[in-house]
Amino acid sequence: MSPELTSEGVVMSKDEAGQDMPLSPQVRLARRLNLLLDVVEAERGRPVTFREIQKELAGRRIRLSRARWFYMKDGSDRLVRSPELLAGLCSIFGIEPAYLLDLEGTDLPDRIESQLEFVKALRAARVKSFAVRTLGDVSPGTLRAISGYLNEDIARSPVGRGPEATDPTGSEDGPPTAP
Repeated sequence: MSPELTSEGVVMSKDEAGQDMPLSPQVRLARRLNLLLDVVEAERGRPVTFREIQKELAGRRIRLSRARWFYMKDGSDRLVRSPELLAGLCSIFGIEPAYLLDLEGTDLPDRIESQLEFVKALRAARVKSFAVRTLGDVSPGTLRAISGYLNEDIARSPVGRGPEATDPTGSEDGPPTAP
């Protein structure tokens, strides 16, 4: 099940028994990072690679390993609390450091919020294009029904679904491999 934002501003998810449970700080950080990556990809038309991030941070004298970057985006390891690293990432993405430093806050930076609809539309267009190619000749009514379902699902989806929101294809950001 997908997470939801409660009236108190707490991001919740469901456990196996369907009970509400708050998301871990690691997962909240991962969702925010992936949302930033999605927005930048939508703005420039190609994904941000680890090497680009690493090079920008190195220019600020901040080190970031591929493994640490992967685990930050995945939300599966310990929480990264380095103010220098998180502020450096925010600087790269052109947003206020509080977005990654204050994981309890629910406000999105204006730039990110303004791009969300665009990102959703791009994703919907990709899925619709795939459906048309895959299904071949379908009636216009069937195609409209499929589009309607996709649009409804996108409208219901919460902001920054999670680490799975970013398509790692071509981004050189998969799990670290052994040397």
